[in-house]
Amino acid sequence: MINYIVQVVLFQALFLAVYDFFLQKETFFKWNRFYLLSTPILSFILPLLKFKSIQNTIPQEYIEQLPTVFLNPQGVIVQANQYSSYNYLVIAFYVGLVLFLVLFLIKLFKIFQLISTNKVLKKENYSLVLLDDRQSAFSFFKYIFINKHLLKSEDLQIIKHELVHCKQKHTLDLLFFELLKIVLWFNPMVYVYQKRITLLHEYISDAEVVLATDKKTYFNRLLAETFNVENISFINQFFKHSLIKKRIVMITKEKSKKMKQLKYLLIVPLLVSMLVYVSCTDDAKDELLEMESIIKQNEAITEGKYLDLEQGKIFVGKSLAGKIVPYEEYTQKEKDFYEKFKNMPNPIFDFSIVIDENGERIRFIKTTVKSDSYRVEREYVKGEDVPFAIIEEVPVFPGCTGTKLQLRTCLQEKITAHVNSNFNSKLANSLGLKPGVKRIFVMFKIDKEGNITDVKSRAPHQKLADEAIRVINLLPHMTPGKQKGDNVGVKYALPIAFKVE
Repeated sequence: MINYIVQVVLFQALFLAVYDFFLQKETFFKWNRFYLLSTPILSFILPLLKFKSIQNTIPQEYIEQLPTVFLNPQGVIVQANQYSSYNYLVIAFYVGLVLFLVLFLIKLFKIFQLISTNKVLKKENYSLVLLDDRQSAFSFFKYIFINKHLLKSEDLQIIKHELVHCKQKHTLDLLFFELLKIVLWFNPMVYVYQKRITLLHEYISDAEVVLATDKKTYFNRLLAETFNVENISFINQFFKHSLIKKRIVMITKEKSKKMKQLKYLLIVPLLVSMLVYVSCTDDAKDELLEMESIIKQNEAITEGKYLDLEQGKIFVGKSLAGKIVPYEEYTQKEKDFYEKFKNMPNPIFDFSIVIDENGERIRFIKTTVKSDSYRVEREYVKGEDVPFAIIEEVPVFPGCTGTKLQLRTCLQEKITAHVNSNFNSKLANSLGLKPGVKRIFVMFKIDKEGNITDVKSRAPHQKLADEAIRVINLLPHMTPGKQKGDNVGVKYALPIAFKVE
């Protein structure tokens, strides 16, 4: 979900950039209105579109998940009940949603209060709401709010202007963005969109009015009056200080040449780029984030070892020992969980339901890749990195010998020993972190020459991330993996767990 939201915000920012740099100064108002209303919707749809034909033409990255390295295993005992079941990001989202919904309802109440407490003149296609103490002029659906003194002075230009808003249903546009602000209150692009559409509405109404009015007379009228407009974002205001200059510039501007409509074709390469991006984004990324959270809540960690059983694997130690439950005896919830993650493009875990030493049922995840669990959808292309599960000759840590599985196990054990002996485990206690179990996630590649490259790290503190990068960079030169006789790179992800006292 987080990845989806990031893509939505990114696409909206790109659409707005095209509008600001190429379109907003043109007089193609109807086209611009369609653009500003359609592109936010497109930004929600595009991340959901995945085209296999595009995916197959772009090299994909595969990552081998290494077992978690425990820096202080005697202290890292994580039980599911030690983790809060609350997701604070979700709570913050709903708090913001409720807050912005309340603000919207308050603004809506103010509109209806003005209608109910002031005199209303019914016209054929609209209603005039005469205001006593507000020097304002604005519209909301078919209601035009205007100071009664302006009406007495027969200032019909204002009414004509607001009537255009009513006829073209501009209020619906503003309400659309108001609803987006409620749901995506944290997205700054929605606020920018609403400002752009508000200004465009004024351009549209001004253009209609000046068809029957002298331009100079009209914008002199804009400068002559100063109104205290309502601070409500979904009404169409005749006068707003920040927009007056732009409106006058647009009123006096000559109509754009039709040739400039070709600018709208700029959206074609932009859409193609977005489709390529979303099609080549790993579907598993969101799942991995979710799985990371589940691992933290359900993983039972202590000193012990893994035993290979016919049904799977089981971790034998102080906190988790017992028998594996056959799949046929899974609860429906456990089956749903298993089915969801077993079909990931790059499965990175062994999954079991076990009965522990206390007779309790525990969902257990071991974060290592099973060698037979990859679904390979395309053939190996010469020069590309290859996933460990399908590689013919795996990378070899110095001193390791044996079969592919033995070499893999040896590499894992050597890397674990290397991290334990070189990582400054005391560093975490000096960084002011809250007590408890923390994790560092490191990604790196053993390239075609056997060198350690592309080391990246994510940690609760930057110093821990830097320390993890330093330690991984100290790994020795290795024998690179091979596929069809060619040296290939293999990417790895390494979780590191430690406890802060």
